[in-house]
Order: sequence, then C-alpha cells, then structure tokens
Amino acid sequence: MMTSIKKTMLVVLAISCSLGAPKMLSAQQPSTGSVLRLTKTALQDKIKGGWAGQTVGVTLGGPYEFKFNGTFIQDYQPLTWNKESLKKAMTESPGLYDDIYMDFTFVHVLEKVGLDAPVDSFANAFAGAGYDLWFANQAARYNLLNGLKAPQSGHPEHNLHADAIDYQIEADYSGLMNPGMPNSASTINDKVGHIMNYGDGWYGGVFVGAMYSVAFTTNDVSTVVSEALKTIPKQSEFYKCINDVISWHKQYPKDWTMTWYELQKKWADDKVCPQGVFRAFNIDAKINAAYVVLGLLYGNGDFTKTLEISTRAGQDADCNPSTAGGVLGTILGYDHIPAYWKQGLKEIEDMNFSYTTMSLNAVYGISYKHALEMIKRNGGKVTDTGVEIKVQTPATVRFEESFPNVYPSEKTGISDKDGKGVSFSFEGTGFALLGQAMKLQKDAPDYVFEADLYIDNVKVETAKLPTAMRTRRHELFWKLNLPKGKHDVKMVIKNPNTAYKLRSEEYVTYTDQPYQAKY
Repeated sequence: MMTSIKKTMLVVLAISCSLGAPKMLSAQQPSTGSVLRLTKTALQDKIKGGWAGQTVGVTLGGPYEFKFNGTFIQDYQPLTWNKESLKKAMTESPGLYDDIYMDFTFVHVLEKVGLDAPVDSFANAFAGAGYDLWFANQAARYNLLNGLKAPQSGHPEHNLHADAIDYQIEADYSGLMNPGMPNSASTINDKVGHIMNYGDGWYGGVFVGAMYSVAFTTNDVSTVVSEALKTIPKQSEFYKCINDVISWHKQYPKDWTMTWYELQKKWADDKVCPQGVFRAFNIDAKINAAYVVLGLLYGNGDFTKTLEISTRAGQDADCNPSTAGGVLGTILGYDHIPAYWKQGLKEIEDMNFSYTTMSLNAVYGISYKHALEMIKRNGGKVTDTGVEIKVQTPATVRFEESFPNVYPSEKTGISDKDGKGVSFSFEGTGFALLGQAMKLQKDAPDYVFEADLYIDNVKVETAKLPTAMRTRRHELFWKLNLPKGKHDVKMVIKNPNTAYKLRSEEYVTYTDQPYQAKY
C-alpha cells in the first residue's frame, strides 16, 4: 500500500509563478499570480479520481453511518472491503449514494441549462427529484414546494437545519469543475449552497469545493486543507473548528485519536438540531468536516489510512470518507488510487445511480467538459493537448451566522391524546415540536394534514403536513427568537382524519444563554 502522495504522484504538474505575492481578490476574480499547466490526460485523470474516490469512500463507510456517535470505531474492528463491495451496495443499497446522486442533480442542471443556470433551475431540480431527503435538504425541499424560493429556503429563519452537513456532501462537483480556481467554485456554491444551508452549513460546502479545487495544484494534503480554509471567515465557528484540527494534528502528529478526543471535548455538541441536542447524534457540518480533515491530515496521502480514519471517527461515517476519498482521489488521480480500492469499480462505472440517468463514466466526461469551459471563462487556455489554468488565490467569503445566542434548555416528550392537537408551555426564547404525519394503513393513499400554530393565543402560522416521506415537513412546527419569558404553544389540527395520525413526539425548548454546570 502506498504511504505517501509523493511516492504515488507521477502526474507532472508545471506551475510557473510570476514575481511577487499575488494579492487577495474577491470570490469572482481569478488571481494572476500563477499558472498551472496540465496535460488533458492529467486533468481527466484527476477529475476521475475525485468522483471515484468519493464513490469508494461512501461505499466503505455505508455500514457504519451514524452507528458510532460520540465514540469511534476501535482498531480491532475491521472495515469490510472486497471486490463485491461496490456492486453489492449499488444494487442492494442504492439510497446510500446521496453523496453522489445529489451532486449529479446539480451537474445535470449545469449540463442542460448551462453554466450560468439561475438558482431556480437548481432549486426546482432538487425539490422535484424522486429521492428522499433529511435535515437541511428536506427542510429546504418543503419550503420550495410550499412557495418559499431560494435562498430563503435555506435561511435559518425558515430552516432549522441551516448549519447541518447537507451541502457539504454535495459540493464536490463545484471543485472538480474548477481546477485551481477555488473562488470560482465559491461563486457557484454561493448560489447552490444557499438553497438548503446558511452560515456554518454553507461554509462546509465552500470548504469542500475549495479543497477539491486546490487539490489540482499540489500533492501536499496539508496545503490543500490550509489553502481551502482561507475561503472561510476566521470569526466563524466552522473556521475555528477546522483550525483546531490543524493545530492538534501538529501537537499530536502520530495519534489521530488524541485529536478526536480534543474535538469531542470542544466541538461535539449540537446546539440547535432538535434530533441531536442532548444526544450523541451530530449532523452538524463542522464536526463532520473536522473528521474529513482528520482523515486527510493523519492519512498524509495514504488512501487506506485516509478512508479508515475518516470512517472510524464516527457520526456521518459514510459521507466523511466519501469527501476525504474524493479530495485525495483528486490529488492522486484515478490511475494512482491503489488497486485494492478500485477492485469492482470497473463493473459499476456504467451503472446509473438511483434517481438519475447518469453513471460514473458519464460524469467523468461531463465534469471534464465543464472544467475546460471554466478554465477558459477564468482567463486560462485550452490547447489540443493541455490546459493553462490561472490559479486563484483563495478569497474569504462573507461572514454569516445562523443561530446566534440560541441554546437548548430542555427536551420533553408529548403526545396527542384526542387526535386534535397538542399544547404546552415553556420558559425561554424558542421551541421545536417534533413528530410526523402517518398513515394508519400502509396501503392507504397519502394525506395532507393542515394545522394552525398558536403562540401566546395568537395564530402565527398555518402549515401543510403531508404523510408522504418525500414531501414531509421535517419538524411539525418551530419558532426561535421569541421574547425571553414564558410562552404558551398550541397546535390545532384543522382536518383530522381517523385513517391517519399526526403524531407529536417531543419538543425542544431554547433560550439565549447556555446552561452552566454547577461544579
């Protein structure tokens, strides 16, 4: 097995730099500080490596997704991989590949509508797709299907999961189509990423897109991470979390578990996602991005170590090795991903991913085509045999913060005894009511409940609550930033139906100050 990128990187990169340090530019402007020259073969190989690497990573991590929360997979437990792994997962667990088919949704829009496709084209394709979604993605889909357009669909005022991992696992395409041009990647991520995310959730996508982009320019993993982090505002929690990983890696260079423990102490809490607060589960972008970086830094270019560590770190243990494997696959190139990890890959490269009409072989070509177009758009050149890319100095995107001064205070079980709704009182500044609209008979047609929300005896919202998984509302109701104090909440079902149930499960309350343990 290869132990370092420097031993495996045989693709020749020629970088010719102009005199003087390039200045920091806005996200829309390419730097004229350096030129990256690649043969077309090398460019194609890196793009293929990016797509193949993430496919391998998500397949490896699939069996462990959210099964190791607040702990890591011990060394004595083997991670299964063989020549049947890819085909078996593709045929028996097609829903595993949301990391891939979500990307494909946006690649398809770029191919059919054009590289200047408006945000509504992406949003409509995403909202209307046949796959099921969760967290920020599902909240955004519900918003879009109920008349709220992007970027409001991802804004924390309307999306309780704005800081979740969702766009972080979907932004790979943006870097692969922008080799050496992280700011160009940030521009498209500004458009698409705000469909479902904001703040730290958006930064996850910006950071991942930048890592892929920078991965075309260097064979040093640490440089890829540190350069990509320059796109993220330093005052954000996302930046601070990833910067901590870099610092702890220097402090504990031989033991990734030491950095994992440091992350657990400082960054493992989820303060807003109602499914995660007061539990080990964490869908937040920054902690899962930290596990990606954990794998990349401690893997140091070794494909096996990178995938193993990013999987063993736990939480979203399929998405994280997918991202890490994709970034490293871009650095190495397809031809230099170890044969062990490519076993079975040829057999599935012509298979369309679920919910799409696109295969790996198809996306290899489409992303390569998009990359050539973006190189020319950003001042580079494309010749018969190679490309000259005007490398961009990473520029910091604007600062956003999703949920300032929001802290969970209590989680309480609740049920609807008469089928007409629920009511509760709380002290604080906000709440989230969890539950689901259900069929009582499996073969019954779908039904859409309508319910009114009253806060302090004032009706503040009427919402549709479908039983259909694809169009459901992720939480029944929620509201933050209320005046601090006592509040009375009531949900009234307007159209009860004895063949269906609107089940309330629990509610989370929030306040503006974190609880201080008394010790």
